[in-house]
Amino acid sequence: MQTIEISKIVKAVEASDGAGVKLKRSIGTPEANYIDPFLMLDEFGSDNKDDYIGGFPPHPHRGIETVTYMLHGKFEHKDSTGGKGVMSDGAVQWMKTGSGVIHSEMPAMNEGKLQGFQLWINMPAKLKMSKPEYIFLDAEQIAVHKDSDKKIKIISGKFENTEGPVKGHNVQPIYMDVDLEKGKEFNLDVPETHNSFIYLVNGEITVGSKAHSKTNKSSLILLTKGESLKVIANEKSKFLFISGKPIGEQIARGGPFVMNTKDEIFQAIEDYHNGTFVK
Repeated sequence: MQTIEISKIVKAVEASDGAGVKLKRSIGTPEANYIDPFLMLDEFGSDNKDDYIGGFPPHPHRGIETVTYMLHGKFEHKDSTGGKGVMSDGAVQWMKTGSGVIHSEMPAMNEGKLQGFQLWINMPAKLKMSKPEYIFLDAEQIAVHKDSDKKIKIISGKFENTEGPVKGHNVQPIYMDVDLEKGKEFNLDVPETHNSFIYLVNGEITVGSKAHSKTNKSSLILLTKGESLKVIANEKSKFLFISGKPIGEQIARGGPFVMNTKDEIFQAIEDYHNGTFVK
């Protein structure tokens, strides 16, 4: 089996979005613009309410999926399809925007620690104008593997006999949150077709069998294609492992819209402004 190695380490950059929410962006930057099928990865987190209290007021999306994973804190989601839910520690919101959704994500807290992630996944041309779908998973619905070396929360994909709740997806995603004790290993078989990355939340890890630069927290670790992933924790560490089958289509971006052509972006903007965006 071909061993997966590090191809590039990208330090997340400070950014803000919504109504001034401070975050760290790693995919969707000049160094890692598009890791097919992944369009964006943000880490949001602060103990200071002023960094998140503005939230993300109503805004549109078309042609993408947004996956929000909450580690700490509470956020309330509402959208134009009637989907709603209050995310708390360990919850996941998986929204397939398809032809168009207008939604808001606002903090349901006035103080305390907020930490989580939002991942954007591209949709293939044949699904970009499909009916929107909203999936809410609370912490109890997330699959967990736990032993003396590690704890793995599995949103999608499979580790040994434990399988995540998100199944039957066109890009066959793997999304795992791994807590690994110092000196211990995380080993996983990965489809050789997939593009994969690790986002190191904290700690320090060694990946694969080849020497590489030191890994630091809030870093995106891009990986080579292969079938066998090996991660060793140099100290107690927490990371996300995310992987998916590439779509292989041309993309055109326009803020919250991701389509295949610029004409489709212009159409999305026109639909939004003339009131025909939500089908």
